[in-house]
Parts: sequence; structure tokens; C-alpha cells
Amino acid sequence: MPSAIAASPRDRITKFTNCRLVKGDVLVEQDLWVSSATGRIVRSQELFYGAKAVPDETIDLGGRIISPGLIDVQMNGAFGFNFSQIPEDPLTYEKTLRQVNKSLVQTGVTSYLPTITSERREVYHYALPFLGPSKGSQVAEHGAESLGAHVEGPFLSPTKNGVHKVQNLITAHSFADLEDCYGASNLNPTPDPLTGIPRAPQIKMLTAAPELGSMTALIPDLTARGIVYSMGHTEASYEEASLAVSHGCTMITHLFNAMRPLHHRNPGVFGVLGRAESLPRPYFGIIADGIHLHPTSVKIAFNAHPDGFILVTDAMHLVGLPDGVYAWTNGEQIVKRGAKLVLQGAEDTIAGSSITLVECVNNFLCWSGASIPQALRAVTATPAAMLGLQGVKGSLESDADADLCVFSEEVGEAGGTRLVVDQVWKFGTKVFDRLE
Repeated sequence: MPSAIAASPRDRITKFTNCRLVKGDVLVEQDLWVSSATGRIVRSQELFYGAKAVPDETIDLGGRIISPGLIDVQMNGAFGFNFSQIPEDPLTYEKTLRQVNKSLVQTGVTSYLPTITSERREVYHYALPFLGPSKGSQVAEHGAESLGAHVEGPFLSPTKNGVHKVQNLITAHSFADLEDCYGASNLNPTPDPLTGIPRAPQIKMLTAAPELGSMTALIPDLTARGIVYSMGHTEASYEEASLAVSHGCTMITHLFNAMRPLHHRNPGVFGVLGRAESLPRPYFGIIADGIHLHPTSVKIAFNAHPDGFILVTDAMHLVGLPDGVYAWTNGEQIVKRGAKLVLQGAEDTIAGSSITLVECVNNFLCWSGASIPQALRAVTATPAAMLGLQGVKGSLESDADADLCVFSEEVGEAGGTRLVVDQVWKFGTKVFDRLE
């Protein structure tokens, strides 16, 4: 008879049964085993038949859906904490960030890119060491995990600045200009002090306008360091956007927003999604809050390049806070009315969003007619692939990180399916249960 593995409460094998797993574009009725010791999804047959082991706990999910944990690649803050602001006390910044991570994971987001907008150089130098890839042991109780920082600016077009302050925008002519802005240690791999093995830069993704200065020529310098180059806040023509893609640009920041609009004679940035399949086409972010984009625009973008479609929140620190007027950088104010955020005194200037990622998924399901696996792929497997983390994040295959969401299904207001986050597991340990 198989024998149970001796395990501490932090070293357990959990088996999920009577569940539907998100795999590709289908839901598969299949059991799933995870380990809190390794933090990964287990090769169940090898464990059961080879090691003669049985799980420490079997959970019957009653037909509910298991998805990989959600990944948000553009988030400016949450629960009152703005990643772009420098606190007086570094310990306060770190403590507050940890609390945000614990709160964020309860929304289904298990990994994300904390995003800094266009700021003064000292903001990047101070904040980026806190916002880089989460280091050390896999501690589920720490909540959502940073996969590296996203710097959105300040190398942006002043005519497509959106909420970014024009006086903070600059132009890069050399890689030294990037190092001066962000700090060389945040752009370059650094050796681990214990092992000597190079660690990834603090920055994982950089949004910039490719037509300005020498930015397009600098793209290979960034990608060689494992940094994703994303074009955004840009006046780039179709030709300039295509040149950026040929140099290694693999992402578009919040498609349609803060960029030259689609024109029938020059489709601009959007046009690169219609290139021949033999040519590279970038991934692209979509804010499905019903404010940044019309639902039909979201559907058009998905149909143009479904394999590149990534849902993002572009969430501000006002997520989870009541409506009202709140301080923003440089002494300005942001007005929050439900999911809509605008600059005070400039009501036509959208200032990010205050939506959660699972709400974006539900909106997309309602608007597009996409299946549940297709919608969840846009916040799991596709962003993981964009970040070069296939098989590690965004996957339910064996040996992937055991970051999971358990969803139940409800009927939405419009009559379609609405997903509800029931449980969240991080590295094989349950960190949230809606019913507990």
C-alpha cells in the first residue's frame, strides 16, 4: 500500500480532485497535485507509482476551475500605496509594500510588475531596489511576487504623455543616458553576494517611445540584459513601430491609449499586429475597464492577434479605496469616481484605472464571446510567455510554480459568465479562501 509522505504543515502534498484545469484553450477534467516543499506542481504519476506516496490532503473542488495565478504586467500601485512615491523612511516603504502584496494576492494576482511612471531620476534610484524581482526563499505568506519592475517613462513623447508630467520627460541618445536615469545597478545583472551567480536586473520591462532620440537603436542593449522593451506613449508611425519590432521590441503598452490613432493610410503602432505571420508581432496590453477602451476596440484587438493579447489593469494606488479626491505626484490631485480616475481640473485626462485584474477578465468575457480558457490565458500563459517565463509561471504543467486560482462561476449582470476568486494558492500553500 502507498504510504503518506511525512510532512510538516509547510511541507505538504495537496491533491485537487473533481476540478477543471485551464490548459491551453480548453478546460480539462483532471486532478492536480502540488507541493508546498518545492513550491511547484508535482509529477503525480511519478510520485504515486514511483515513490508510492499519497497526498497529505485531498480537496474536492466540486467541479470548480483551477487556473494558474494571475499576472499583471502594469500596476502603478494599490490599496493606497503608490510605487512612484518616495517615503521618508525606507522601512515604511518596504513594510507597506509587503502589506500590498498580501492584499493583492487576495484578488487572484500572484505575480506582477510594479510600475513606476515618469519621475525624477532620484525616484528610480530609490524605489527600484525595493521593486525588483522578489529574492530569497519562496515564502507563500509574503503574497504576490514581483517579477521585476516596469519603468513606464520618462522616455516618452511629450504629445502623448497622458497623466505623465511633461517636465519629467527626457530623451536618450546612449545607454549611459538610461543608466543615469534609472541607475546602472538597476539595469544590469549583478552577482549574488553569496553564490556569485548573476541576478536579473531590477527592471524587467521598459516602456518608451521608439521614435525619440536613439531609443530604437538601444533596444538590443536592453533585451541582451533580459529587459523587455515595450513601445508606448508614442507618436510612432507604422514604419517606426515596425523598425522597433525588428530591433527587438516585443510588447506594446496599453494599446490604443497614448499613441497615434489608427489611420487608414498609416495604421501606426496598431498596424504591427497585422503584419504577416512570418514576421514578428509583439504582445500588447489592453485595459478592459470600459473607460480606456470601447468594448468593440477590445474585441478588434483580440481578433487581430489573439496570441499577443494581454489584459492589464494599469491600476493606481486608489484600487480598494472609496471615491474621493486623492494626492498624486508633483502636487496634483486625482478624482476617483468608481472605476474612473481623472486628473482634477482636466476631466478628459484619464489617470490610470482602479479595476482589479479578475474584473478585466470578466469584462472581456462579457464583451468578446471568448471562452473562459481564452480569457484566463490573457492573464496567465500569455504574459508569462511575454516575460520569458513559459513553464514557470502561467502554467499548470508539471514542475511549474504552484501559483493557483480556484474560480467558481456566477451569472453576471449581462447574463454571461462571471468568475469569482474562491481560493488562491502561492507556491503550493493556500493564502486566501473567500469562504473562510
